[in-house]
Amino acid sequence: MRDSISSLPDEILGKILSLVPTKVAASTSVLSKRWRNLLSLVDSLCFDESMVVYPNEEEAENGSQRFSDFVEKTLALLHNSPAIKTFSLCRVVMTKSYEDENARVNRWIWTAMEKGLLELHLYAPTRVGSDLWIELEPRLLRSNTLVKLTIAGHYNIYDTPNVYFPALRSLYLMLLALDLDRFGEILDACPVLEELTIRYGDYYSDVAVISVGTVVEHASIKRLVIVTDLPDHADYYVSSEYFDIAIDTVRFQAPSLVYLDYSSFVYQEYDVDDLDSLVEARLSLKLWMSTSHYDYDDNYYYVYDGSLPDVDDPSPPIFGDVTGLVAAIRNITTLHLSPDSLEVFHFCCKSMPMFNNLLNLSIESNKQNGWQVMPLLLKSCPILQTLLFKGIVHKVTNRCGDACVCSPRQKKRKMMVVKKKKEECCLRTCRVKVLEISDYGGRRPELKQMRHFLGNLECLETVKVGVDPDKNSEFVRANLMTLPKLSSKCTIQFI
Repeated sequence: MRDSISSLPDEILGKILSLVPTKVAASTSVLSKRWRNLLSLVDSLCFDESMVVYPNEEEAENGSQRFSDFVEKTLALLHNSPAIKTFSLCRVVMTKSYEDENARVNRWIWTAMEKGLLELHLYAPTRVGSDLWIELEPRLLRSNTLVKLTIAGHYNIYDTPNVYFPALRSLYLMLLALDLDRFGEILDACPVLEELTIRYGDYYSDVAVISVGTVVEHASIKRLVIVTDLPDHADYYVSSEYFDIAIDTVRFQAPSLVYLDYSSFVYQEYDVDDLDSLVEARLSLKLWMSTSHYDYDDNYYYVYDGSLPDVDDPSPPIFGDVTGLVAAIRNITTLHLSPDSLEVFHFCCKSMPMFNNLLNLSIESNKQNGWQVMPLLLKSCPILQTLLFKGIVHKVTNRCGDACVCSPRQKKRKMMVVKKKKEECCLRTCRVKVLEISDYGGRRPELKQMRHFLGNLECLETVKVGVDPDKNSEFVRANLMTLPKLSSKCTIQFI
């Protein structure tokens, strides 16, 4: 049979080998004489030790040495390579021969950088019980060609002086320790930076990690992603003597910012300049403590057991203030909010701005968080066109308002009730044309909520509903189709 692939030009074969894992590319050298020297044409290298599974610790140590030998031999074969564009290294930090290991990794990186590297991606996951870090040499943090840089895990750049990346446009950092002053120096060393991602890993024992990177000041950044992976409960931080460190002020100054993805616990204050260029924001903000005992009714005033509440011993205020952050993003056209963000907007935003340009609003919902802020939020979006819900089941509270039909369970205790004047339903003034519901299960509370939407949104033209085909979808669809619609133009589509 004719070997069509081998007859391709060397340049094409080099591109093909650059698209497969480096281990696979290197193995092709044994196919025939035609393939023996093609590895030198590879311009993208990816070495990933984390994908290697060892049966025991002794085998892991020997395997690690074999992995090192493979990297060494591959780089040696590429000594005549004209250029290396991308270099990715996922190296498990070893507990033995640390100094040799550290020098070896630095040598590998430098070998690639000498070839005019454009992208460098470094990962160092740590084995359980190991606190060893890879210390990057100063020369590795200076490059006139590098465009993308990723440093994640147990890499230490804390003591590296004279960082300089004049061509860097994309920076991804996931580090355990990096103080704010040092972080500012790194940003200043990247004058044309456009994409910045800061991710804090699952390192809950180190409280200081929360405050790292909370000051972002840069003129050219267009895309900013800050993600904090934190536990469900923050009681440890609240009771810790380091709590003041963890809740310091957040500072954003990025006049060119177009996209913001921000995930974190709520801070004490947000000092944010007007983000006039911002188009889309994705917020996942979380309160430090549970607010279940703060659920007081806006329309009813409860007095339990026939006695007046103790005004001298009020509940402590909810910590955090996102007013500055919310005001700074008021000109966006697309907003995504997590379930926790809804409660943060309700408890920690002193005044809701008018989102006069907002066209698309995406809400994620769950059973643990209420919709207290929904009426105010919808009234603050005068030209909203598309409203998307990922699930419409939410926590029943006294403050959900007229955006939904849920009502709090009847209190068993004796109470006095003073009713307030009922206001017009916020959905009546909402100009939404497209309503999309995903994760719709068709349960009774969901059906009631859909009836509420269809019966009050008078500008609706399209309703898209995502129904699980395995959950009696035909019955669920039939129920939805029988609901009355206020808008005569409204059609229901199932996705």
